[in-house]
Amino acid sequence: MQVENSKLKIQNVPTPFVLMTLLCLFVLPFTGWSQTDSKISTDVDTLSIKIGEQIKYTITVETDSTNVVHFPEGQTFSPLETVEAIIGDTIKNNNRVILQRIYALTQFDSGAYTIPPQRIAINEQPFFTDSFNIKVADVAVDTTKQKMYDIKPLMQVERSNAELWKTLLWVLLGLLIVGGLVYWFFLRKKPLTEEEKVALLPPYDRALLELKNLENSRYLIQDEYKKYYSELTDIVRLYLEDEVHVSAMESTTAQLMTKLEMLKDAGELKLDDETLRQFQNILQTADLVKFAKSRPVTAEQDRKIVEQIVVKTHDALPEPTEEELLLNEEYLEELAKKKQRKRIYWAAAIFAGLVFLGTGASIAYYGFKQVRDTVFGYPTKDLLEGEWVSSSYGFPPVELETPDVLVRQEVKLPPETEELVKELQSFSYGSYVGIFSVSASSAIYKEEKDPDFSAAVGATLATFEGLGLKNIITKQEEFTTKSGVQGLKTFGTGTIMGPSENQSKKAKYTILSFGGKGFMQQVVITWEDGDAYAEQIVDRILNTLDVKTQA
Repeated sequence: MQVENSKLKIQNVPTPFVLMTLLCLFVLPFTGWSQTDSKISTDVDTLSIKIGEQIKYTITVETDSTNVVHFPEGQTFSPLETVEAIIGDTIKNNNRVILQRIYALTQFDSGAYTIPPQRIAINEQPFFTDSFNIKVADVAVDTTKQKMYDIKPLMQVERSNAELWKTLLWVLLGLLIVGGLVYWFFLRKKPLTEEEKVALLPPYDRALLELKNLENSRYLIQDEYKKYYSELTDIVRLYLEDEVHVSAMESTTAQLMTKLEMLKDAGELKLDDETLRQFQNILQTADLVKFAKSRPVTAEQDRKIVEQIVVKTHDALPEPTEEELLLNEEYLEELAKKKQRKRIYWAAAIFAGLVFLGTGASIAYYGFKQVRDTVFGYPTKDLLEGEWVSSSYGFPPVELETPDVLVRQEVKLPPETEELVKELQSFSYGSYVGIFSVSASSAIYKEEKDPDFSAAVGATLATFEGLGLKNIITKQEEFTTKSGVQGLKTFGTGTIMGPSENQSKKAKYTILSFGGKGFMQQVVITWEDGDAYAEQIVDRILNTLDVKTQA
């Protein structure tokens, strides 16, 4: 009876529930198969290498051809370094695909290392490979055949002058361009124009040439009598001024004739009365043409009469003496010198104007301090714009980029410190009380214990005080290097006292402390407060700073 009831209960199970149960039973095997659909295997060609040799690390993935596979990228094999990643074979078989990626790894320090598990993502689902233990052996050196020598002392190398020569070449090129422009437009002897050639002729020859040009003009053909007579009288008046030395250009007809009569009576101008009468008639005719718009029919005849007057006047003048000729030559030489000086003055004024405008524009754009420091130089500006050095210092190494190489310092430790420190390596540039300094140090302790950052920072601040830094203000915060190493940043300001209170200046400092079991690293930077170039140097150093925390 009980058995029958049991059967009855089973038969009364709802049909949908049975269908769902059967569906789950079918789905579970397939789900389990999809989890094991992809296969990942890794392999290394060797577990032991010498320093600098390479390991071939191979990752093979077998998966469905529709899956998306992501292999490790970058330096994920640390402490080993990735030299290159090589895409290996890709084999397709129906709906399956085999992907292979080969990595070339190396290490330049001897010891035992572990290649960490690598993450492979298949359709965003992570899978991890096994780790490998690698041994890196030293290269054996036969000291019986190869002699060992002491480490040579540091040598002071002269700073490269390439940047200085480059700047000087640019300056020289700029001066050559400016000098060439000044010479071309102001100092060179330019070819004379026709007007200048005529102006340099003697007054007599110039007057005859201008009268000849007037004869060939088109004034009379175009009925431009006013222009014709204006030019005609100007020619003869200018000739009289230059040759007879009488003010003719500003004189009226009556005034000019009076002056000529006086010269004739004084015996300085030997002209007959008829010639003077003809000249007066021509001047009166010119006045009528200019002011009464008269149209004379004797225009061409008047030009010929003026030409005869010029010839007669030239013949009537006495021959110049040797003294007059010499004075005339001296006058011409002095006139040429004045013109040359005028050109030089103009060139100098334009050059000074360009310099002034360029300086003003530079000051307006860059600021007075930037322009002044560029022209006259400034120590930290030269450091900032110079050739920087990237290097590692000490062990464990401190890696940073600095304006100049840090020089190894011989540090004498006090007896109480020697009992704790096994080895101390220190490198620095500049002086703590100078305009800028940076130093890096690494210390290895005799015991495997955590470093005391507070004691180390206190010792550095005590050194500052011993060098004359007063009124020290201290702040602290965490600092992270570019690779993510955490450290302690101690920073602040102080006052450096000079010989007198008026000569004191404010300084800033930054102390960066890192470390681990049995070692500590420290970077100290000092600079003058308000020095914008030093601030940029400090920012650049901090952005490139990195440390290794494994002793």
